Amino acid sequence: MKITVTGSLGNISRPLAQILVKAGHQVTIVSSKKEKTAEIQTLGAKAAIGSVEDVAFLGSTFAGADAVYTMVPPNFAANNWRRYISGVGNNYAQAIRATGVKKVVNLSSIGAHLPDGTGPIKGLYDVEHTLNALDGVAVKHLRAGFFYNNFYANVNMIKHMGILGSNYAASNHLPLVNPADISDAAAEEIQRPFAGNSIRYVVSDEQTAGEVATILGAAIGKPELKWVEFSDGDALAGMKQAGLPEEIAKNYAEMGAAVRESKLWDDYIEHKPAVLGKRKFAEFAREFAAAYNS
Repeated sequence: MKITVTGSLGNISRPLAQILVKAGHQVTIVSSKKEKTAEIQTLGAKAAIGSVEDVAFLGSTFAGADAVYTMVPPNFAANNWRRYISGVGNNYAQAIRATGVKKVVNLSSIGAHLPDGTGPIKGLYDVEHTLNALDGVAVKHLRAGFFYNNFYANVNMIKHMGILGSNYAASNHLPLVNPADISDAAAEEIQRPFAGNSIRYVVSDEQTAGEVATILGAAIGKPELKWVEFSDGDALAGMKQAGLPEEIAKNYAEMGAAVRESKLWDDYIEHKPAVLGKRKFAEFAREFAAAYNS
């Protein structure tokens, strides 16, 4: 198969491309950075250098592909995050329609069944609906949990404040995912037949926020580490103080409020997979500890 993978050499796209190349497929990796070309080629893939905001570039890259893996790369410079995410989804749809691609595996998120009140996830709601409107295209949405890697952003909080926290409680439930499990799921779906529009939830482990603090605290030698719930205002102010643009901080604070209100997980709980991913949070905690102590 000829497969186009968006997402450059990120935590999902790199291992996904490696799996597909090893399986004998012809893989093209989309990246905005020309300096990634040699590294992409070393993987055995072809590099396509350009922007996902350029429909003509996407069309030339998708042409001839049997399947496309789509994801919206982060853009912290966006002054309207939902509009940016939705716009990239529209670009993908235009390129898919123009080139006749018949199979799409799309990275989405738990909570994408909700049209509003979910921070950046509401943009993924838009992307799902845009791709679902394509005639004659099979689309599989991978609704992923909260990435393990996101906790690396809290290293300074732990070191300087001695706590871990956000604007939701220690008792709040968190479906979590190792990006490598998303890569495995994406590779499975790309390589097997499916029809119509469908959803696959990808979660590796489930913990409460308080359990996350306990597991990470034990791994880094701080067994006293506690989860602290912030107000929405304090969470927003803290993220801005840490350097996040206001638009991005506002979206993250809104997402945290949705976690606190437990509305993100309704559809996931109803359609929870029988088997979760194989990479558990306790294993990630050892990787986190190595990075924390380095």
